[in-house]
Amino acid sequence: MIELSYSQEVKAARAEGKPVVALESTIITHGMPWPQNVEVARKVEGDIRAGGAVPATIAVLEGVLHIGLENGQLQRLGQARNVAKLSRADLAACLATGGTGSTTVAATMIAARYAGIEVFATGGIGGVHRGAELSFDVSADLQELAQTPVTVVAAGAKAILDIPKTLEVLETLGVPVIAYRQDSFPAFWSATSAHPAPLRMNAPEPIARAHRLRGALGLPGGQLVANPIPEGDEIAAEELAPVILAAQRAADRKGITGKALTPFLLSAIFEATDGRSLTANIALVRNNARLAAKIAAALVNIDAGTPPPARGPL
Repeated sequence: MIELSYSQEVKAARAEGKPVVALESTIITHGMPWPQNVEVARKVEGDIRAGGAVPATIAVLEGVLHIGLENGQLQRLGQARNVAKLSRADLAACLATGGTGSTTVAATMIAARYAGIEVFATGGIGGVHRGAELSFDVSADLQELAQTPVTVVAAGAKAILDIPKTLEVLETLGVPVIAYRQDSFPAFWSATSAHPAPLRMNAPEPIARAHRLRGALGLPGGQLVANPIPEGDEIAAEELAPVILAAQRAADRKGITGKALTPFLLSAIFEATDGRSLTANIALVRNNARLAAKIAAALVNIDAGTPPPARGPL
């Protein structure tokens, strides 16, 4: 029914029982310009390989759902124009019409589950936008976390969002929010925030065990692992607060909403920080990929009955 294509590397990993980590593709098509987008994508894939897992960048190319991209496919996607940005609402339509699209957090989770991949590394999840009480602008990522059994490693929610409301919705939906090695919920470009995280875990192994136990309990949905950006790469929250506010006011003046809002805000913040926000974004995505690889490996070890390694630095 669904035309599915695995890269040679992912196909081999599946046959050999190796850990696999899913990656989204909107960072390639909508996150940064060519050729930096492909260069960063390759670095993130390399981080996952260095962590002992296999990367599976997910995208729809001419109506085919690809689980892992070959080098030539990655190059073509990085240079493609007018690529659809796919979420839960439009993934099937893109497949049905033979379109090409990159996957958001929600669409990547759906594709990962379909392909049997249980861990996904991204930058930050979507959530409740500021002013959502009037606009009702709430990302599909939150509902996806509530129903699709994939552990998502992110640097928290994007800092342009209403973080307290995002955490409240995640709690209402029953999504475990696990801060990695700290008690506060990270705020994307900033390692910490004023908001406590509901849960804390200090190693990949308990995260993997919690993933398995949710399945054993019959609980739907995945887990959000909130992995703080490395301290040396962060931008302080107090520095970003007025920048984000100015970007939001500019979007309001221009009437920018829906799928266009997040790219507009990120672009405005990039300009206001002289590119530092993008540098931080790259650092946090790579950091998340490294942790995701360890969680994926821990899941494979659990299934094989292998005792966890001694705890140490990530």
